[in-house]
Amino acid sequence: MPVNALFRDDFYLSTAEGTVTAVHEDGGIELDQTCFYATSGGQPGDTGFLERADGSRIALGLTRHGPTKDIIIHVPLEGEPRPIVGEKVVQHIDWARRYKLMRMHTACHLLSVVCSYPITGAAVGEDESRVDFDMTDIIDKEAVTADLMALVNANHPVYVQWITDEELAANPGIVKSKNVRPPAGLGRVSLVCIGENSAVDSQPCGGTHVSETQEVGAIHIAKIEKKGKENRRFRIRFGTPDADA
Repeated sequence: MPVNALFRDDFYLSTAEGTVTAVHEDGGIELDQTCFYATSGGQPGDTGFLERADGSRIALGLTRHGPTKDIIIHVPLEGEPRPIVGEKVVQHIDWARRYKLMRMHTACHLLSVVCSYPITGAAVGEDESRVDFDMTDIIDKEAVTADLMALVNANHPVYVQWITDEELAANPGIVKSKNVRPPAGLGRVSLVCIGENSAVDSQPCGGTHVSETQEVGAIHIAKIEKKGKENRRFRIRFGTPDADA
């Protein structure tokens, strides 16, 4: 059944109550509402655990979507107990991991501002992310890093605005990605905006992000790789460039 995805309105919500609405044959658990982000758009799903009434835990190793985006399935680790339908649980996200992913995902948005080329692929990771661009230009990674850190240090606000699916369809030019579809189909689409009045950027995205660019922290381009005639892969890592030495 459709889930109330709490994370869409509060990226910082790390715990929440929920009621089990379904338990699949493979152990996957559905809840009436969840703060767990499901794998989508290059960002991994959340891990963590469900706390039962007796204080015991069900450890979760993956969160994914079901057949549609309004179904979210929490997948326990092998050997974990199964709850029963109607059981009330308290959800606990692995917050340290989620927060790193939020910082990284925001950094990827900043990179798309510094490198204003069509995006052909992306993957958000805890320690390293990659963004692929449709480009042939030669760009110095130190210069890109400097521009990224200028945006980080300016501490621009990061926030979400909502538009309808119809508004997105009428404005296809706001989509930077060539291969990844925006999070449409739920009746509304989240625009991740950076800067006052979206002065820095505005991009459809269903992922989780920090609330101001300064939270990203030190970030740098570790490597720029040639992946085809017109494709360049940028690898982003936390820390300063000397951390790779």
